Amino acid sequence: MRVTLTIALSGLLAVPAYAAEFDVDVQIPQMRVAEYHRPYVAVWIEGADNKAAANLAVWYQDKDTKEGHGTKWLPDLRQWWRRSGRTLDLPVDGVTGPTRPAGEHALNFDTSDPRLARLAPGSYTLVVEAVREVGGRELLKIPFTWPATAPQSGKAQGKTELGAVALTITP
Repeated sequence: MRVTLTIALSGLLAVPAYAAEFDVDVQIPQMRVAEYHRPYVAVWIEGADNKAAANLAVWYQDKDTKEGHGTKWLPDLRQWWRRSGRTLDLPVDGVTGPTRPAGEHALNFDTSDPRLARLAPGSYTLVVEAVREVGGRELLKIPFTWPATAPQSGKAQGKTELGAVALTITP
């Protein structure tokens, strides 16, 4: 009897614990313009005090190419630059990366990610900002509560530089 109970309990302890998921979907629209440059995009979390709480992604050209001019345009991501960007030593491992082409792009995190694990309980806003050389600038916000005790989702629709942006949090 003890052996059976021990085996049964050890089986329960061996079941992996699943972390909550924090998923962001960002759509970059296809544009038909004479001179097209991929947008620089910043995705971050702001606290209720409007200060940056976590940088999730920054997409830019890290060197001069036909698609962009390195870090020259990063200050044009005005809100991100003021809140966080100017204090960062770029590139940031796991955060910065190359610009993305038109289409849908998914960012997936679990709650063990250090950027999310450091968030104190409270109200936050997911912010996505995009700017394009010879183009426009757009900023979208989606509010959420952390930590998630129930599933949460939110959407925002861009008009020019961004398409649909969606946030899904699964505890």
